[in-house]
Amino acid sequence: MVQSQSILVLSTWVLLASIVSAFVPNGMTTHQQHIISTSSSTKPNKYTKMTMVSTSSSSSSSSSSTPTVDDYTKDDIQDDLTSRGLLKRDRYVATNRFAVRPGKEAKFEARWASRKSRLATLDGFKYFHLMRRVSINREEDTSTYDMGNKKDGSTLGNYVSFTIWEKKSHFSAWRKGDAFKEAHGGTSLVAFITTLVSSARTLQGAPRPAFYDGLLQQSIIPQSTPTTIDGWRQVEADETTTLPTECFIACNQFYVPEENAAAFEQRWKDRESTLSSCDGFVSFSMLRRDGQAKGHGVKPVEESEPTYLSTTIWKDREAFKAWTMSNNFKKAHAPAGGGDSKKEEEGSSEETKKSPPSPPQPLWSKPPVPVFYEGTLVISSADGA
Repeated sequence: MVQSQSILVLSTWVLLASIVSAFVPNGMTTHQQHIISTSSSTKPNKYTKMTMVSTSSSSSSSSSSTPTVDDYTKDDIQDDLTSRGLLKRDRYVATNRFAVRPGKEAKFEARWASRKSRLATLDGFKYFHLMRRVSINREEDTSTYDMGNKKDGSTLGNYVSFTIWEKKSHFSAWRKGDAFKEAHGGTSLVAFITTLVSSARTLQGAPRPAFYDGLLQQSIIPQSTPTTIDGWRQVEADETTTLPTECFIACNQFYVPEENAAAFEQRWKDRESTLSSCDGFVSFSMLRRDGQAKGHGVKPVEESEPTYLSTTIWKDREAFKAWTMSNNFKKAHAPAGGGDSKKEEEGSSEETKKSPPSPPQPLWSKPPVPVFYEGTLVISSADGA
């Protein structure tokens, strides 16, 4: 019995240690990091003694001035991208992928609803929402939560946080500043441990951040934006019922080899888009995975992960459905293999009608995979995403 309890306790500490790698704020003091790493690597028992180190004096002596965008202007240099024929980013998008335990969805959302964050007040902030993955049954016209399967690892990403920044330097300044620590429970050791324990109860393993260059950005200026107080939404959450759906997100995952990246981006750039004129359209961006991103919890991009992700945010699923049934949708998706619309227009001549041109060859290594989400806790800047 004692041995079983020891194994359970040790397993919990190992899980907490793994979550540390994804959540530990960069500004945490050396003393705090030492306590976390020591306590998570030592098997707890009745003889284990934890010494709480006062960090107030060391924090004041080791901390520097709050980071600003000017400290990270190098992050906005894109010569390396253009030299390889790639498009410049219009936005920088930060996501975090979670594997929420079965039955813990409402508790997980409540944690987000009640967190302390001043996100909307920060320089360069454009848009945020929390996404829960759904499956669509087109015949029954319904959508249901897609939890995924733990056996094949598809539970990762059943929830995703999604934040759009105007520039990468804005994101960097936030991630290294006090606002990040406040939002992740890093203002004190007690608050941080509380965050870790709460995460262990609702998550299967550590979150997996993923960062993207936002290309070909389109968005509308919203007629109104959700009210925030001190930079965050004030939403009631009872930990029993999931939060109301506030938007719908349609994604397509593309697996594009590096040698085809420039051609893939150019093909999308040459497409004729009418999204911004569609009722219920909110935002579009072709997300290019930033494989050079570094930080806590960030891992190298795996071959099984998409390198590009087209992401369209709609007011609701009805708006998305209306678009998929429109002539604009048919026109945009007519060419096989993701061809460009200009070639489609050329196909309207009498000559090409008799002998249609061959569709362009696909530039991906395997067919795209559609993924859908419901969004909640929407926060938007006055001028949109």
